[in-house]
Amino acid sequence: MTVSLAVPAAAQVRPDSLPAVPARPSPLGYFARSLLLPGWGQAALDRKLSGGLFIAFEGVALGMALKAHHEMRYLERTGSGRLQSKRDERADWFFLLGVNHLFAGLEAFVSAALFDFPGELRAQRLPDGRRGLGITLPIPR
Repeated sequence: MTVSLAVPAAAQVRPDSLPAVPARPSPLGYFARSLLLPGWGQAALDRKLSGGLFIAFEGVALGMALKAHHEMRYLERTGSGRLQSKRDERADWFFLLGVNHLFAGLEAFVSAALFDFPGELRAQRLPDGRRGLGITLPIPR
């Protein structure tokens, strides 16, 4: 009985001696990052491909909006009848820029919310032959 009293129980272990658990990312923080600059939240979550795609589309859309703006200024100087269609084209590219910001923010939000979700999920038939799906989740030791 004296030996069992010498060993501290699990509830008596000091909190500072417990292993550090990595902080879970704040989904709203990553949403705000990618809403401000598409790809920023994805890069912080180590999702470089999706972040790169958002940045690439941002560059294309911004370049096309600027191109339409310069063509619109030229059409204003020459008095062309195609001016309104060029204004509409520029507005479409600005709209797509806004949609890109929104989708980048939403993708970063979902990625941060699923940050600790296990990546090795497999769907398979149930072992007893019934119809349905079973999911195996690995449990770390």
